[in-house]
Amino acid sequence: PASEDNPIELSVTTFGTFGYDDLYKEYEEANPGITIKANNIDTGGNARTDLFTKLAAGSGVSDVVAIEEGWLGAIMEVSDKFVDLNEYGAEDIKENWVDWKYKQGTDPSGRVIGYGTDIGPQGICYNGDLFEAAGLPSDREAVAELLGGKDATWEKYFEVGNQYKDASGKAWFDQAGFVWNSMVNQMEEGYYTKDGELNIEGNDAMIANFKMLSGSIEDGLSANQEEWKWNNGQSFLDGTFATMVCPGWMLGNIQGGIETAGGSTDSGWDFADVFPGGASNWGGAFLSVPETSEHKEEAAKLAAWLTAPEQQVKQSAAANNFPSTLEAQEQLAADATPNEWFNDAPTGAILASRAEGVEAQF
Repeated sequence: PASEDNPIELSVTTFGTFGYDDLYKEYEEANPGITIKANNIDTGGNARTDLFTKLAAGSGVSDVVAIEEGWLGAIMEVSDKFVDLNEYGAEDIKENWVDWKYKQGTDPSGRVIGYGTDIGPQGICYNGDLFEAAGLPSDREAVAELLGGKDATWEKYFEVGNQYKDASGKAWFDQAGFVWNSMVNQMEEGYYTKDGELNIEGNDAMIANFKMLSGSIEDGLSANQEEWKWNNGQSFLDGTFATMVCPGWMLGNIQGGIETAGGSTDSGWDFADVFPGGASNWGGAFLSVPETSEHKEEAAKLAAWLTAPEQQVKQSAAANNFPSTLEAQEQLAADATPNEWFNDAPTGAILASRAEGVEAQF
């Protein structure tokens, strides 16, 4: 074990916005002899490329690596390259997580290769100022009802979008890729069946959704924004579009975009407890320890600490994401802390509500 007389450096690679900077410092202070070398990659896609390249080379992989849910299936094909966390006490803490999240991090052989960080229950982000200007209600409870409440559908979402466009002459959502991803994620089986077979040909439900979304683009409801760019955040401030599909972690992206464009907490953005088509999860990540780590025990200890409920609450505050551990979810729901970047919406409590009914998709 690390100590002041036996110092150890642990490297950690994450991507996007994880909110770990202060947690790294806290861990170093509580564990003399541990130094954390942090590496953050801009997007999950680039992190995937980085990790698979290094796995193929057999070197250069960090002691702890973040894995995105979207490419977890591909990781499972090389799960033997990661430490079985059962060897370091995973079984003792498995009740921390929602059941499906823990199962996602378990390979077909029963090896636990990842501790869950966040999950991505979805609500609707909207700009209340733009809604008011178009004659639509802006109160978040009223917006939820406007979109259908518990019976919200994509048809209703696009119907209201056409009302907004007719009144304002502007686009309803930022771009179609994120909407499409949300639609697919809601299906019991998305691009793949539970047996791992490609699920495209003859998939009538997916085809119907694709045609509906294509129709909304033809109606001018999409602002055709470049993914992750939003005109360097300026589109959040200039009224280019009025709504976005928002998994918990997207709140951090929106805040970052507003700040990049020079905006502040009075931008008009808000967050509603509603989602077309019902409960949906987009994203979430895991922390894993590769077999190439020279400090497997210490790396596993760090991964377990970073994903413990107490740390997930702090991570949520720093990154605007939503935890995968039950205790952390309950605390955020109870606290209902106002989020100043979203018109003081209790984003944690709303995400806890949106997480009800979520089921993991293969």
